[in-house]
Amino acid sequence: MRIDGSTVLVTGASSGIGRATAIELARRGATLELTGRDEHALEAVAQATGGRFLVADLEEPKESDRVAEWAEPVDILVNNAGLGWAGPLSAIELTRAERMVRVNLLAPVRLTGLLLPGMIARERGHVVNVASIAGHVGVGWEAVYSATKAGLIVLSDALRVELRGLGVRVSVVSPGPVDTAFFERAGHGYERRFPRMVTPERVAVEIARAIRFDRAQVFVPHWLAFPAWLHGALPSLYRRLTRFQ
Repeated sequence: MRIDGSTVLVTGASSGIGRATAIELARRGATLELTGRDEHALEAVAQATGGRFLVADLEEPKESDRVAEWAEPVDILVNNAGLGWAGPLSAIELTRAERMVRVNLLAPVRLTGLLLPGMIARERGHVVNVASIAGHVGVGWEAVYSATKAGLIVLSDALRVELRGLGVRVSVVSPGPVDTAFFERAGHGYERRFPRMVTPERVAVEIARAIRFDRAQVFVPHWLAFPAWLHGALPSLYRRLTRFQ
């Protein structure tokens, strides 16, 4: 699908992967519709990309409805907004866990469901779900986050089947650790020596390539496809070889 001339809605666009993706897609000729919770940061991204923005908190279902109505018609949807938290499941406040499920999984489901009819009617569209390697292998002390990202991955797989032949494509992009403020917001810094963090700009380039070349699944960096495969094919061996379980 051509990015040049397309209208793109990016959620979580005020910082990190969302900000980098907006800038990358604008550079490739897209018209940007940006949403997030930080008004001042969104305004700065809008100025940098020539796009427009709407402040919204996707934790609230009605906010997804408001964003979809505001942005329509949309050619490309990048479901990027997400929350994280680190610690054992036994210690997490259930209200925090519920917030993560609403933002990370239910908001993409709702936004995609609202925008798909227009894409199908126009026989043109692309949905990108930004997941995580945590959704493929499960990361200890990030159980809820991992579960929400696993949901996005399966959602993407199912949608590809439903949308076959209708002119709408679906990609899921699964980064490893990314050098953003995400870990601080999740309650801890990134303390592992491996895998190394990648930049949000690198993820943004892979998102653009997924759209341009209709790639169903992209890992960033690409070698993360191997542990994801190993976890699915030989889970007991994977658990013996890694520290994730």
